[in-house]
Amino acid sequence: MSSIELTTSPLALEREPGRPAMLRVQGTRDQAGWAAKAREGLGAALVEHGAVMIRGLELGATADVVAVLEQLAVEPMKEKETFAQRTAYAPGVHSASPWPPNQPMCMHHELSYTLDFPGLMLFACLAEPTSGGATGLADAAAVLDALPRGLTDRFEREGWLLTRNYNDEIGATLTEAFGTADRDAVESYCRAHAITCAWQPDGSLRTAQRRSAVVRHPVSGRRCWFNQIAFLNEWTLAPEVREYLVDEYGADALPFNTRYGDGEPLDEEVVRLINEVYEDHTVRSPWRSGDLLAVDNVRTAHSREAYEGPRDVVVAMASPTRLETSSPTLEVGLR
Repeated sequence: MSSIELTTSPLALEREPGRPAMLRVQGTRDQAGWAAKAREGLGAALVEHGAVMIRGLELGATADVVAVLEQLAVEPMKEKETFAQRTAYAPGVHSASPWPPNQPMCMHHELSYTLDFPGLMLFACLAEPTSGGATGLADAAAVLDALPRGLTDRFEREGWLLTRNYNDEIGATLTEAFGTADRDAVESYCRAHAITCAWQPDGSLRTAQRRSAVVRHPVSGRRCWFNQIAFLNEWTLAPEVREYLVDEYGADALPFNTRYGDGEPLDEEVVRLINEVYEDHTVRSPWRSGDLLAVDNVRTAHSREAYEGPRDVVVAMASPTRLETSSPTLEVGLR
C-alpha cells in the first residue's frame, strides 16, 4: 500500500466518546507547510485510529486542498467505475458525490468494488451546512466483530456480488464510468478487472463483479469488514425510490444491486442488520468550515447525514491500493 509514511512521533490528539480523533491546529496560514511537517505523524495516527479530524487549518479553497494533498507525498488516484459524475478540480481531487441533501448516504468504503481503490481519503469542508451533513465514521474491524459470525463467515468464504445495468437516465453513463463508449475498450477493461459484461439487445451494458467482503489491513494486518454490500443494495434505498426503480427497470435489471457471492439475493433483514451495526459503531463530528478529515479507507467506513443549507465538501483520493484476498474474483454468468 502506498501511504503516508509512519513515524514514532505522536500527534496531540483529543479523544471524546462518539467523536473521531481530533487534532487542533493553531496559528497557521500555511496549510501546505503544515502538511509537509505533519505527514509522518498523521500516518501513524491513521494506523492507530483509522481517521483524524483536523481543525484549524482554515482551508478556504480547492487550491488549499490540492496543496495539502501534494505535501502529504501520496499518489493521487483517479476515480473509475463511478456511480455518479463528479466535478474534477485536480488529479485525485473532486467534488463530493451528488446525492439529495434530504437523503442520508449510508456507510461504505470508497470504491471497494474495484480491484484498485484509494487507501487514503481526504474530506475538506469549504462551507459548513446550516444543520446536519456530518460525515459519519465506523471502525471496520469493530463492525466485523459485531456482525453475526455465520453471516461474516459466509461473506468471507463467498465474497459479495455487485451487478450493474448502465443506462443514460440514472447515475453515471457508460462513458462516465469507463471513460469510453467503445465496446472493445469497455470489454478489455472488464477482462482486466475481473468484471463479467454482457451487451443487451437494446445496446445497454450489464456487468457483474465478485469481490472480497473481508480483508486484512495492509499495515496493521487487522481483519476488516470492507465492502459496499449494504450501501449498493436495493433495500438501503428509500422505499419510494426502490419502488420506482423496480417498476421502471424490473427487479432483475436495477441500475445496481448486491448479492451474496454465490448470486443468492440478500434479504431486507440482512441489509437492515448490517446498517444497524454500522450505526451502533458510528462516530461523527459536525463540520466547521476549514476542517480536514483524513480517513484510512480500509480501516474506516464513512457515511453522510442528511442536511440543510449550503455544504461544500471537497474529496481527495490517494494511495492506490490492491490487496491480496482470499475470496476469488471469479466471473459470474450474465444474460
